[in-house]
Amino acid sequence: MLAANTIWGLMSPIAKIVMASGIVTPLVVTDLRAFGAMIMFWIVSLFQKPEHVSPGDMVRLFGASLLAIVLNQGSFIFGVSLTSPGDASIITTSMPLWAMVLAAFFLKEPITGKKVMGIAAGACGALLLIVGSSQSSATAGGENHILGDLLVLMAQLSYALYLVLYKNFVGKYSLVTIMKWMFTYAFICLLPFSYDDLMATDWLALDLALVLSICYIVIFATFISYLLIVVGQKSLRPTVAGMYNYVQPVVACIVAITLGLDTFNVVKGIAVILIFTGVYLVTRSKSRADMPQ
Repeated sequence: MLAANTIWGLMSPIAKIVMASGIVTPLVVTDLRAFGAMIMFWIVSLFQKPEHVSPGDMVRLFGASLLAIVLNQGSFIFGVSLTSPGDASIITTSMPLWAMVLAAFFLKEPITGKKVMGIAAGACGALLLIVGSSQSSATAGGENHILGDLLVLMAQLSYALYLVLYKNFVGKYSLVTIMKWMFTYAFICLLPFSYDDLMATDWLALDLALVLSICYIVIFATFISYLLIVVGQKSLRPTVAGMYNYVQPVVACIVAITLGLDTFNVVKGIAVILIFTGVYLVTRSKSRADMPQ
């Protein structure tokens, strides 16, 4: 989980560079992620023993694909194209809080006083960031900060729902089998929406830096990171698994500021403090396994 979220933290500024070129649209980037990962997972599956997936589980895999890939990646890529990479990476820190609430509802994980305080602090931080981003300077990048921030927030909600609903399911099959079908479904769902953009893309206009950036997004931030996520998801509670998201803003903000893609101001600082305070309270509270039976 630590390695996967470090990789994702680097993706925000890199994706911003790719989309700022104007050559590829956010939808094309999302489709390339799904297509590239699908091909790589199917190739890897050729070197392992075939697994039969029941029809019912194929339907469940379709639902997992919608939550973890289509809605998550689509909302994130569109969001980061409209807002700054720093804002996007900081909003990703709300995902553990969503996972905690959903785990309480679906998995009967207890909501303690510390968790409630954590949710309040984290929510205030996210709202402060969304409202404050509308006042960001042009140097922060992005055309519509509020819409972009909300889309990134939606991406976190969909992924948190995936972590909770599919916590026990991911151990039923090998991670390669799960991922190859999830990305196949994702590619099928995205293709009708991205086909026109794919055909209109001037691929010859991509320079080496953009090609390498796209390769990083597809190979590292999609194929490798999703392999790592499933491994972590099998052994960690959703809220604990989600808390590794807090590596992302640290990595992304450092890179974005270094490259001059973003600025760090007082509003972002207060938002980070509130959100991290929420995480601390959440991780210090008891889980279902700690409660008396």
